[in-house]
Amino acid sequence: MATAEVCRRHGISSAMFHKWKAKYGGLEVSDARRLRSLEENNARLKRLLADAMLDNAMLKVISARRF
Repeated sequence: MATAEVCRRHGISSAMFHKWKAKYGGLEVSDARRLRSLEENNARLKRLLADAMLDNAMLKVISARRF
């Protein structure tokens, strides 16, 4: 099937198709699932870190006001 046909069928641009092909082209289904799981876990950990950093900054502001 031609690239243009695949892009039209799925409603994506050819640039997006080639970007995804470069990223996921050699992966098996299990590898793609594992990658997705790792990316989701990484995003969750980044949110937790951001929340902890905000809490830390707020505690510093509060303690500075007390003294």
